[in-house]
Amino acid sequence: MAPWRLPVLPVALVWGWVLVSCSPSTVAPPRDLRITDPGLLGSLDVEWKPPPHVQTFNECTVKYKFEYRSTGDRDWKVIFTRKLKFRVGFDLSRTAEVRLQTLLKGRCTGDVEVQSDWIYATFQIAPQGKLESEVQNFHCIYHDWEYLKCTWQPGLLTPRGVHYGLYYWYEGLDHTVQCDHYIQDHGINIGCVLQNLSQAEYQDLNICVNGSAAATLLRPLYTTLRLHNLAKPSAPEQLALSVSAAGELLVAWSPPGGRVPPHCLEYEVQVAEDAGEAAAPWAFVSTQMETALTISRANQSHVSCVRVRGRTNIFCADHGFWSEWTQDCFSGMEFKVKGVSFISFIKPVWVQVLMAALGICWCPALEVGC
Repeated sequence: MAPWRLPVLPVALVWGWVLVSCSPSTVAPPRDLRITDPGLLGSLDVEWKPPPHVQTFNECTVKYKFEYRSTGDRDWKVIFTRKLKFRVGFDLSRTAEVRLQTLLKGRCTGDVEVQSDWIYATFQIAPQGKLESEVQNFHCIYHDWEYLKCTWQPGLLTPRGVHYGLYYWYEGLDHTVQCDHYIQDHGINIGCVLQNLSQAEYQDLNICVNGSAAATLLRPLYTTLRLHNLAKPSAPEQLALSVSAAGELLVAWSPPGGRVPPHCLEYEVQVAEDAGEAAAPWAFVSTQMETALTISRANQSHVSCVRVRGRTNIFCADHGFWSEWTQDCFSGMEFKVKGVSFISFIKPVWVQVLMAALGICWCPALEVGC
């Protein structure tokens, strides 16, 4: 008589049911969520405590889903972490909002992620002064990746004798720093130039422009900048035009000097052909990262002008400012002999003198070099 055996499949099903039935179906949210201001112009500290009895989940990983935004923002910024404290940036002119939940997953849950309810917290600085007293038209440009120039205009309700100060902070500074080079208009600070900001590139630069006046409260302006998105390079250098044997324009230039990374630049090229009009329109030709281009010409008997400008490309910034244009023109009546350019409007006698000096004979009847 064959020995009796327990079927394998039913046992597997029963064991799987036991695992699921013993796994927790809920988990508690974190505790004591709070937001504090260390005085860094918008970088707030957010911290919390783990849920109770977290030590009982020794076969599972406990993580937290942390989301934050400033009131009015459409989307939440999301961080998944096992930490219990974060420093994140907010616009202090609005209410800071955070929310947090516990995530539990592992053998204790049958590898199914269990989520807690959300907990919430907010933070807001008490408003000071009327909104119309805040500075207007605040604008910054990061010139050549070398210095940041910010300008503003006094608020609508600004009294006489107002004094403005600009303060800034970024990760790596121990405390906030005041501008030491102000731009003034009739004795009033209307701008600031900040240098040596290379360590602040590709991170948040927190700025506050505050004002003070006798017996009047003025509302401060808070903003967070990203320098690489404010970069404006100088115009490209050494723009040179030449003509090919087929009559095409060969355009070449060099990246601008300074600290601008050459691999971070793209260029726009435009061309205009003078067909006897007072002002020929500029036509788009190309946007590219290379520093050379060949352009076909519709009418080789007229003057062609080319201009080039540059800005930070999408690999180094979300956006940026275009540089000024570099411009040069090339006459369709121009030709080259042994690398030397001769222009048709030069008097023939001077052409003959020049060509004789180069050892080139001249055939006036054919008007070509022979």
